[in-house]
Amino acid sequence: MNTAPDHNPAHPATEHGPDAASPETPQTPEQLMQAATARIGELEAELAEMKDRWMRSEAENANVRARARRDADDARQYAVQKFATDVVEAAENIKRGIDALPPVANDQPAIVGKVREGLEGVERSFIGILERNGIKKEDPVGKTFDANLHQAMAEQESTEHKPGTVMQAWSACWTLHGRLLKPAMVVVAKAPAAEIAG
Repeated sequence: MNTAPDHNPAHPATEHGPDAASPETPQTPEQLMQAATARIGELEAELAEMKDRWMRSEAENANVRARARRDADDARQYAVQKFATDVVEAAENIKRGIDALPPVANDQPAIVGKVREGLEGVERSFIGILERNGIKKEDPVGKTFDANLHQAMAEQESTEHKPGTVMQAWSACWTLHGRLLKPAMVVVAKAPAAEIAG
């Protein structure tokens, strides 16, 4: 009696060919080491890039903080500039009041001397308060003219002063924390015309 051919499922190679069940080609130790080295190089490059980005970000943050601190300090120091200008005007009015008194003389009434002493005491105290708050007065007489601090109201020939020297001041120079608040109104010496011609 003829029977059908025997199909044994336990031998798939007979049906699908010998390559279907072949395992992956194993890598050699050298190939594994090369792959690991390449991967380590990639990770190190990524780490270096991330570190560079982080350092740049930290530097920018530090700059922002420094700018903010500087702006806050400037705002705090100079927010009172308008008020300081008005206070300086009051100090100059006290000085004008002292200068308007009659010159010291032996025969002047005692009350005039007392008024002068009182006003001079008020002026000294007032100037001291201003200086403690960063407002400084500078007498420019005898100093070289500085356009950043002085405003020339006139030039005057002089043989006693070097040309460009402040020989007279109509008002003092005032600064607030080193920044110009009010320039000094000054008369500047210049060489006599005869010297210039010579």
